[in-house]
Amino acid sequence: MDEELEVTVHGFSYKVSELSEEAQLQVSNLQFVDAQMAQLNAQLAVYQTARNAYEAALQQLLPRSTQ
Repeated sequence: MDEELEVTVHGFSYKVSELSEEAQLQVSNLQFVDAQMAQLNAQLAVYQTARNAYEAALQQLLPRSTQ
């Protein structure tokens, strides 16, 4: 099964192979940026998890408040 890559812009789908060379380059640019954003979001999730762990560890080390 050899499905052709399509791109959807403003609700219209286009076969990438039928686009101009310039348009195909822009599709490639979008794919690159989307991949970079996904990578950054994954890194952000790792950092947030680490931050939560550090905060939990700090909480264990702080004196308990007795009110």
